[in-house]
Amino acid sequence: MARAAKLTHLARGGEARMVDVSAKDKTERVATAEGLVVMSKATLDLVLAGNAKKGDVLGAARIAGIMAAKRTAELIPLCHPLPVSQVAVDILPELTLPGFRVSATVKVTGQTGVEMEALTAVSVACLTIYDMVKAAERGMRIEGIRLIEKRGGKSGHYRARA
Repeated sequence: MARAAKLTHLARGGEARMVDVSAKDKTERVATAEGLVVMSKATLDLVLAGNAKKGDVLGAARIAGIMAAKRTAELIPLCHPLPVSQVAVDILPELTLPGFRVSATVKVTGQTGVEMEALTAVSVACLTIYDMVKAAERGMRIEGIRLIEKRGGKSGHYRARA
């Protein structure tokens, strides 16, 4: 049986705390996350045709994801504010869902990882897609938000299983 990992955001008494990263080396750290927005084929076609009432759905979602990555520390209480050096949000149609696969890759040279920034970017981009087309379909689903890969830092490389 694997030993349980120590939760770094808990002090000895169990209270929440921000982790002290001041002794860590600054290294390049990169994280990629993904999520899905599942919708009807008609709604997917509406978005792909550029006919959504609120405008450019995918452009707005991309910008929202980038903004969210940069503001993660304002949303997640114990995250460190990071000088994010790159955020890339990609949104691809998935005809078999039907819907969109949203991915975000975030890079920083710093003392802590950017997993939360990548996950936040994906979450907000997915929510923006929902918001932009909810008038056409309220039954859309946001699913499968997860970390795909992270590189850098003391814990090394992680890659999710397919």
